[in-house]
Amino acid sequence: MPTERSVKNLIFDLGGVILDLSVDTTLKSFAALSGLDEETVKKRFVTSSGFEEYEKGAIDDDAFRTFVREVYNVTATDKQLDECWNAMLLGFPIPKLKLLETLKESYSVFLLSNTNNIHLQHINDVLLKRIQCESLDGYFHKAYYSHRMKKRKPDADIFQQVLEENNLKPEQTLFLDDNLPNVEGAAKLGIKTLHVTNPDIIYEYFS
Repeated sequence: MPTERSVKNLIFDLGGVILDLSVDTTLKSFAALSGLDEETVKKRFVTSSGFEEYEKGAIDDDAFRTFVREVYNVTATDKQLDECWNAMLLGFPIPKLKLLETLKESYSVFLLSNTNNIHLQHINDVLLKRIQCESLDGYFHKAYYSHRMKKRKPDADIFQQVLEENNLKPEQTLFLDDNLPNVEGAAKLGIKTLHVTNPDIIYEYFS
């Protein structure tokens, strides 16, 4: 699966593509904290708007924690809630970071992540320090985070901002994401896409 020669720009998702991710681990943690069964926890996670609002930066950390306490009916400290929320972030495989360094020599490489402040702080203060890395931003020519942009994938405006700010042509740009709706959102704008159905698929793709 060699990359097409027309591709000059790469836009990577973070969780499930570069960062090992397990949302189920967070849902299990919330279940243990709240005493609710996992199916109920998952349903509320999927249907409650506060999680997406937090990724859009529409609510701050304290408001998000208040929302979680309400949606799962728990009395918990900020630390307990953050530990549950961050449980899904498993870590960075070193070979993927090395791959990014290599790709950066030949392509314009960007990050576009649906994320939030609590997660980003945990990534920078805990996960990257484990591997003696100062910043995730250094692996990309520019990194974009949904909560700072006030926008969220798969909405068209978040992709348009990245394209316009960096003068990228959609037909010369490849977007890689593990979430199918995000991939479909990018494709509607004429961006080439790769649905990352397995976290290791990028090794094969860029081999």
